[in-house]
Amino acid sequence: MKTLNTILDQTAQDLPNKPFLVTAEDSMTFSELRAQVLKVSAGFAGRGVKKGDCVAIVHRNSAHFVVAYFALNRLGAIAVPINFMTQKADELAYMLNDCKALGVVTQKEFLKGLRGAAAKTPSLKSLWVSDMEDSAEPSALEQPFSTLSGDPSAVPPVDVVESDVASILYTSGTTGNPKGVMLTHRNFVTNCEGAMEIMSLTRRDVGLCILPMFHSFAWTGNVLVSLRVGAKLVISPSIAPAKPWLTLMGKHGVSLFAAVPQVYSVLAKEATGLKGLVLKYWFFRRVRLAISGAAPLAVPVQEAFEKAFGVAILEGYGLTETSPVATINAPRARRKGSVGLPIRGVAVKIVDDNETELSQGGEGEICVKGDNVMKGYFGLPDATAASFTKDGWLKTGDIGALDAEGFLFIRDRKKDMIIIKGLKVFSAQVEAALLEHPDVAEVAVIGIPDEHGDETIKAFFVLKPGASADRAALMQLCRSKLDAYKRPRDVEIVTALPKNALQKVLKRELRAQELAKRSSGKPSTAKAD
Repeated sequence: MKTLNTILDQTAQDLPNKPFLVTAEDSMTFSELRAQVLKVSAGFAGRGVKKGDCVAIVHRNSAHFVVAYFALNRLGAIAVPINFMTQKADELAYMLNDCKALGVVTQKEFLKGLRGAAAKTPSLKSLWVSDMEDSAEPSALEQPFSTLSGDPSAVPPVDVVESDVASILYTSGTTGNPKGVMLTHRNFVTNCEGAMEIMSLTRRDVGLCILPMFHSFAWTGNVLVSLRVGAKLVISPSIAPAKPWLTLMGKHGVSLFAAVPQVYSVLAKEATGLKGLVLKYWFFRRVRLAISGAAPLAVPVQEAFEKAFGVAILEGYGLTETSPVATINAPRARRKGSVGLPIRGVAVKIVDDNETELSQGGEGEICVKGDNVMKGYFGLPDATAASFTKDGWLKTGDIGALDAEGFLFIRDRKKDMIIIKGLKVFSAQVEAALLEHPDVAEVAVIGIPDEHGDETIKAFFVLKPGASADRAALMQLCRSKLDAYKRPRDVEIVTALPKNALQKVLKRELRAQELAKRSSGKPSTAKAD
């Protein structure tokens, strides 16, 4: 039986003095991590935290994040990482109340929202602040994280098993309140081992974590994979600015780079001139694998990066409910435009609206089954039941197809698929075509319901600095690249697209803004002829 605790114990025993968590200021070996986890676990126990209790983590990437997470799991308690960009007291209070959190591990910069949320969360007793001075006078609510230290020998061992929930991750849906995804020790362990095998990782590799640890991509793909294989992990507290983590890359010789498509797009554009030489031959000199996930990777972006850096991007696919990896391209078996093959222990099929499995090449909803699939949505049995097919496969809400060799190709999010007079239009395909224009840096395509019950397509463009394209040129681009029914009827040039912490475009915000604009009677920005 393996749990996150047994993985930490084993690696600490095998490689006690090897550096694991490395930041710009400090480093922590595997044995030092385990020792800290035991002390903090005892500290949590002394504050009344026990098996099944929830404690939230609202914190940037750091050793504190990792220590708190494993210390809670050691007690059989549940870690609840929350997006630190969520700073509205009501939103925080909803999640904290939903899981009845006893406390939050956090930083001073997030205290304003958490103080407001604490006033609305009866279960919440403590905010443990990692960057609060030890000499600071603690309040009834706020205390230095350093006070979470106890004698491990005074805490009786807790029986933690594979089926126990290790974490609850809140997903933000298009409507309603976020749902808490329950992920077990078995979910995480099998998922990181499957991903590790595909990528052929060894303890000689050096990973880099720039994506936020509250997201399952970074937690499984960076932290757990590195811990399981015994590799060094370089940690950056933030994805922006890039200079600090690039400096760390060069210093530690990072060999495994994981990022979202937006980062690869920027890097490909920067890989010219002297700056490009420094990027390629110093910062990226030892990178042998690049992983992309969390959003579709446009083939032109992939080709531009690979040409500039000589490093293959392995695109993968998954979601929070799958811990998150479901499929990934392998170094020796990959398809451009595909998100790869299922990892060990995972199966994928495509179904129609009646949940009937489609034959090879058929486009429908992607369904996943395996050890990586969530235990369910916390406290929401009806929502959990609705997320599975009648025969027990998780319905992802994504549209895709499988080729003859089993490679998965993503077409779009089901909710982002646009219906034009009964014809399916995949926004991701429209975006990929429009991104080929040399003046276009980013584009997002959405469907807007019209008065006839149909949908019209609108494209939002972000142009590159110094670009000369105007609305008329962009409408001509749509005409030249797309069939008539796939063409955006409106275009708008914007300075930026709304995004989450993983740089994924928030199309729900674009839709809401556009619907509000149209309901107010404001004219469209530009129209097709």
